[in-house]
Amino acid sequence: MKGGGGGGSGASAYGFPAKRRWKGLVIGVLGLVFLSMLVPLVFLLGLYNGFHTTAGYASDSQSSKPGFQPSHVDDIIRKLGPTLPKDVFQPNAIEPKKEVEGFIDESRETKGLQPSKVEEKPPKVEEKPPKVDALPTHTHENGTKVDGKVQATHRMIAMDESGKPCEWKFGSYCIWREENREVIKDSMINKLKDQLFVARAYYPSIAKLPKQGKLTQELKQNIQELERVLSESTTDLDLPLQIEKKSLNMEAAIVKAKSFPLDCNNVDKKLRQIYDMTEDEASFHMKQSAFLFQLAVQTMPKSLHCLSMQLTVEYFRTDSTNLELSQAEKYADPTLYHYIIFSKNILASSVVINSTVSHAKESGNQVFHVLTDGQNYFAMKLWFLRNSYKDATVEVLNVDHVKLHDEENATFVLPQEFRISFRTLTHSRTEYMSMFSHLHYLLPEIFKNLDKVVVLEDDVVVQRDLSALWSLDMGGKVNGAAQSCHVRLGELKSFLGEHSYNQDDCTWMSGLNVIDLAKWRELDLSQIFRGLVSEKLSKQDKSTDAAALRASLLTFHGQVYALDNSWSVYGLGHDYKVNVQDIEKAATLHYNGYLKPWLELGIPKYKAHWKKFLDREDLFLSKCNINP
Repeated sequence: MKGGGGGGSGASAYGFPAKRRWKGLVIGVLGLVFLSMLVPLVFLLGLYNGFHTTAGYASDSQSSKPGFQPSHVDDIIRKLGPTLPKDVFQPNAIEPKKEVEGFIDESRETKGLQPSKVEEKPPKVEEKPPKVDALPTHTHENGTKVDGKVQATHRMIAMDESGKPCEWKFGSYCIWREENREVIKDSMINKLKDQLFVARAYYPSIAKLPKQGKLTQELKQNIQELERVLSESTTDLDLPLQIEKKSLNMEAAIVKAKSFPLDCNNVDKKLRQIYDMTEDEASFHMKQSAFLFQLAVQTMPKSLHCLSMQLTVEYFRTDSTNLELSQAEKYADPTLYHYIIFSKNILASSVVINSTVSHAKESGNQVFHVLTDGQNYFAMKLWFLRNSYKDATVEVLNVDHVKLHDEENATFVLPQEFRISFRTLTHSRTEYMSMFSHLHYLLPEIFKNLDKVVVLEDDVVVQRDLSALWSLDMGGKVNGAAQSCHVRLGELKSFLGEHSYNQDDCTWMSGLNVIDLAKWRELDLSQIFRGLVSEKLSKQDKSTDAAALRASLLTFHGQVYALDNSWSVYGLGHDYKVNVQDIEKAATLHYNGYLKPWLELGIPKYKAHWKKFLDREDLFLSKCNINP
């Protein structure tokens, strides 16, 4: 029994521990297997998260360690590929906050638990950027992380002006702006205006916030500073040296203001108020600029007024009576070539005479009659007594002292210039016309001994000998003039009224006119003109200028001889696109329009033709600061 009991007891004693040992081995093996799978997984995930923060941005401290080689991570990933989802190591495939959740889900799946719903979404594929060659780029090699994103080898990143990468999307505004960037004139001025606009919009809302007195004061100071700078500067060249710093200070203040939760309605209301004010201000400046433009082109410049005053004072200091009497015999000689000039401008009339004489084959038979008003009469006389023009003779007449039968129309008026606009449903155009004034119709009475004259306006430059005009056969016509077929009489039907005329006839221009005074007196055109003016003024239209234009067109209807186009080119006072070849070939250049060559507003490329006939060495020009 003892033996049997011992045997049974031994079996029991040894059998049970053996069973326990077997179970322990199984558990140990399973544990090792589990650990062999879990430890590499934990190691890999921990290593990966060591290089990527939860916000999805690169860790500069770890990526910058010497000897860092991310390539061995790729080898491990390839080995364990079947056991891990493809998007585990793609931080851009999910939102930054979801990376930690992805890690937990993988642990649950490894343990046999049901994964969360995050893994049910298909992985997002990062779009490949289009190739941009003309942009500022930065190259990153070997998959270096930039802004939390693993960039491909040698990927070219387009940077915007703030230094941030452009969006990698086709048609991105950032990329389009870089490709189509143009040099903006006065860009800093425009930037300061934009900053001032935004700061004004935010300032009222910031001022109402409690405990923001410092920011309110900062905004106020920056606004006042930019307002002061912009009031003194119109271009980037006018800006002070420290303007970049002031712009940065304003930008910083705006960023602070935008960081506060404000009522958008208040900001929107303020922006609309500023917009309305800006629109009203722009309208005011447009009207003001139009008025100042008219003032600048219709008034005599200060320097020219100074010249007239200086010459007038000097005239009464000198005795020039003898010289005047010696030339008087030529004034009424009908065998000479007589030119008539109406002008208040000393320099302009001097250029007309100088350019005519310079191109004349014979200047001794030329007589110039300059008609002016009482204010400029003595200045004109002294100027032409001091300056000689080869052998030509110059007479200055004061219209206020000429005894005429028609005293009412004897007041001095320069030739009239009109701007006529035509508007249709499809387009509009504007044409300029020069026409005789009331004073021109007194020429037959003023120059009773002359039968033929050439009338030149003071905005004309002569480039060729004009002696051929005196032998010109005008076929019994009174007025030899350049025609303007851009405007035909039919287009002015509502203006001209119910008079008999050919609607296809072109209008004529003053500037260079050959006048047959004998024929004029025979037809009594001056009386016809006065009758047409009175007829127009007796109606509702009381504009004397409009009445003079209508009367001039109708008075000379059928009495105009069209000069060849080579005699005159007009439009140099308003048209920027006059043909250069026509200018070179023309006998005379007419600066009709507002932009006269003696004004700063004159068209620069046409001024040279006028300036070369101006006496630049005269002492009075220096005194009045006239620099041609």
